[in-house]
This record gives sequence, C-alpha cells and structure tokens, in this order.
Amino acid sequence: MSATSLFQPNFWISGPHRQTLWSPLVRKSQVPERTRERLNLEDGDFLDLDWCGSHQDSPLVILLHGLTGSSNSKYILGLQHQLLERNWQSVAVNFRSCSGEPNRLPRSYHSGDSKELESILNVMSRRFPGRTMAAVGYSLGGNVLLKYLGEQARNCPLTCAVAVSVPFRLDICAARMNIGLSRIYRDRFLRDLYQQAYDKIDMFQEQGKREEAEQLSKLICGTQIKTFEEFDHRITAPLHGFKSGMDYYQRSSSRYYLKDIARPTLIIHSEDDPFMTHKALPTKGELSQDIRFELTPSGGHVGFIRGSILNPDYWLEERIPAFLESYLS
Repeated sequence: MSATSLFQPNFWISGPHRQTLWSPLVRKSQVPERTRERLNLEDGDFLDLDWCGSHQDSPLVILLHGLTGSSNSKYILGLQHQLLERNWQSVAVNFRSCSGEPNRLPRSYHSGDSKELESILNVMSRRFPGRTMAAVGYSLGGNVLLKYLGEQARNCPLTCAVAVSVPFRLDICAARMNIGLSRIYRDRFLRDLYQQAYDKIDMFQEQGKREEAEQLSKLICGTQIKTFEEFDHRITAPLHGFKSGMDYYQRSSSRYYLKDIARPTLIIHSEDDPFMTHKALPTKGELSQDIRFELTPSGGHVGFIRGSILNPDYWLEERIPAFLESYLS
C-alpha cells in the first residue's frame, strides 16, 4: 500500500541537503548505556553488536546502519534512546570494519549482504526462542533488510520491519551520485571506503598476513577510482563473489525482492532524496500487500527533521516506534 506521509519540515530545515546534513554535522547525541558483544562468524570473521536495554522479555529490535555508518550514527543512537524509553531492548549491528576495528578478512560488507543479516537473526532465534523480533534498516542497511525479507518471505523470523531512504536500484543510485552536489557525498563515501581498506591492509601487514594484504592491495592500491560504478566493478564485485559491478547491482538491488515480502513492512522515503531519482522507486505493482510505502515530498536522505532550530524534532524517531508498536505490543 502506498500512502502520503504526514511529515512536513519547517522552513529553516527545508531542502534536501539541509535535511541530509543536519544530523551528521550538527545534531548532538548522547550514547545510551550499551554493552558490546563480539559475534564470531562461521567464516572466521566477526561482527560487533551494541546492545541497549536489558529487558529480555520485551520485543527485540535489530538496527542496521548505512554505508560507512556505524552503531554510533546519530539516527541509530536516537532510535535506541526512543526504544529504551519504551523498555524495549535493541541491538545495533556494526557491519564488518564499521565498529572502529578492521575485520579479519579481505572482504568487507555490501548493499546486498542479506546472508549476514540471516546469520545474525539465526543466532538471535536460537538464543531467544519464541521472542518477538523486528528490524529497522537505514539506506544500505534498509536495502539489505528488504532483500532479506523478500528472500525469506514467510520463513522470516521477524514480526515486522522498517526501511528508510533505501537505494532500491543500486545502478540508478550510483549514476545519480555523479550529478551536481551529490558528487560531494559520493566523494566522501569513496574516501571513507578507501580508508577502511587501507587500514585493513596495514593490519594484515602488521599481523604477517601477506596473502590477505596482497589480495586487497592489488584491488585498492594505485587506483584512481572516482565513481561508485567503477568502485563496485573493480573492488566490491571481485571481493564478494560477483561477476561484475552490474551483476552486483542486479543481484543486490532490493527492488527486485519487494513483491515477495510477507511481513508487515513500513518503507519511508523522500522524493527529494539527493542520493537517487524517482526512477529508482518501486511502482505500486512491485510492492507486496504487506508493504506500507510512505513517500514524503521532502526529507532528504535519512533526514526527516522538523521543529524549531533551537528544538529540532526528529520525526523518524516518532514514526518508526509507532509503527513497530502497532505490531509488537
């Protein structure tokens, strides 16, 4: 089902770039009391999970950040505070190399890594049999979540889910990032991705892992990559078992999986998202009957801020818990 959202920004925060940049650059957020768990994976790698709240008889909400984000991203911290006020336990996932420490393998994380989420949820299902669970994903994390929901269909252990500012078609979004001011975001993302790779190469060399260091160095060092298309073709695809960048986009774009989603799912998206165009958005015919698609005229990318400049209101932190509560109470 498609619906027009009630979100409306005030004049001082109108425009896609103000909405997108306010939280990462201006918002002040305190880290709630959390406990970090290192989850060791079957391939010898690890994920760091940040747990908030100790109410194990409450619903559990799994949070997934965006590209080059982490459990310390402002939108993650804000939602964890709101869930804690409801006495719900949440766990914020740090994708590989996003917790402040390089992961152990040359591979990293990517927009279609639904197997990673499947592993996490399998662990949670074994640890808390019968417990009610939901998930919230932002941007890249939202794409991973929607892809997973479509793949699992009615076998999904989640009761409901929310996805925000999702790059439904990775190829269209990658091309959009080469236009206008979006290139500034693109260049920042690429710098951060390169830095993560260089940090990992340094770690491999210090540990004497010459084969791993060489594998990653051949892909990274000496390259002059300026676009996501080239980065994903030359680096993301070979690191993660895809034939090419286009093969990665085709197999990882969540838009192709939406029709099979069989759990109540809220998708929140803004028409002025500077990371994509209207062509990336799914049509009504591509949405399963369990999806509620809320499209706002404005909101930027993971923005959705209103209120006054002295007392801004982060609307996502009202809308998301309200939707979850309607299915988890």
